[in-house]
Amino acid sequence: MSYGPNPWQQLHWDARAAGNFMGGGAGTGLLIATVAFGAAGGLRLLALGLAIALVGAGLLCVWAEIGRPWRALNVFINPRTSWMSREAAVAPLLMGSAALAWLGVDAAAWVAALLALVFLYCQARILRASRGIPAWREPLTVPLIVLTGLSEGTGLYAALSVLWGQPDAAAAFALAALLPLRTALAFAWHRRVARALRPAAARALAHCRLASRVAGPLPLALALAVLLLPLPAGWAAALLALAGVLALAGGAWFKYALITRVAFNQGFALPHLPVRGVPRG
Repeated sequence: MSYGPNPWQQLHWDARAAGNFMGGGAGTGLLIATVAFGAAGGLRLLALGLAIALVGAGLLCVWAEIGRPWRALNVFINPRTSWMSREAAVAPLLMGSAALAWLGVDAAAWVAALLALVFLYCQARILRASRGIPAWREPLTVPLIVLTGLSEGTGLYAALSVLWGQPDAAAAFALAALLPLRTALAFAWHRRVARALRPAAARALAHCRLASRVAGPLPLALALAVLLLPLPAGWAAALLALAGVLALAGGAWFKYALITRVAFNQGFALPHLPVRGVPRG
């Protein structure tokens, strides 16, 4: 790696780190959607179990990324100032309350949903705290990551409800409400980030732009079609499932690109360079 005034792509966080944001965002969003829409019976068990599995898979990705895995316990050391420590502190509480909800403890479900929102917010703030990477430190990154996770989870819940034979109209309304917000926020984020990036990083931003189109306008059009057009029940259910899958896939793609492709450091400037053999003026 060549360090210098030109930006260079960070290599410390790879696909495994991206997996934490992908699994954590989709899992927490699914958990929140499951509780908010009042899923019951087998659909509730399926959705809660999958949410727990996604969050757990994301945390395992981070654990696998560390060269000496047992050093991961050090992440709990500094919750006072570190958003990564706060995420780690919330994780066992989230997993425990979600497990109780899966076992049928109704009171634990809303606790798990609240902790899921806190966990998702911590993930967004982890990126914001990386001041050396313009695409991450942009203030709009925080609400964009949160909205992406909620959209992914709602989309996944909508697809699961169709798969289970219980298409949820509330999920279609929620997608139609969340996706315009995410699309507008992603557009503003792209414009602001593009102005702060050097050419190499700006070219990499195209991956995020394409992912945002898949995560926002396409599933939004399908969700609106389900709500506004007089479609047969089978077609409406299929379009709702497709909208949910696209919202999930586009959001995951966006976060993967954000972590692994657009994560260029700012570079630095040295206005006064020492020259050998020249005395100080």
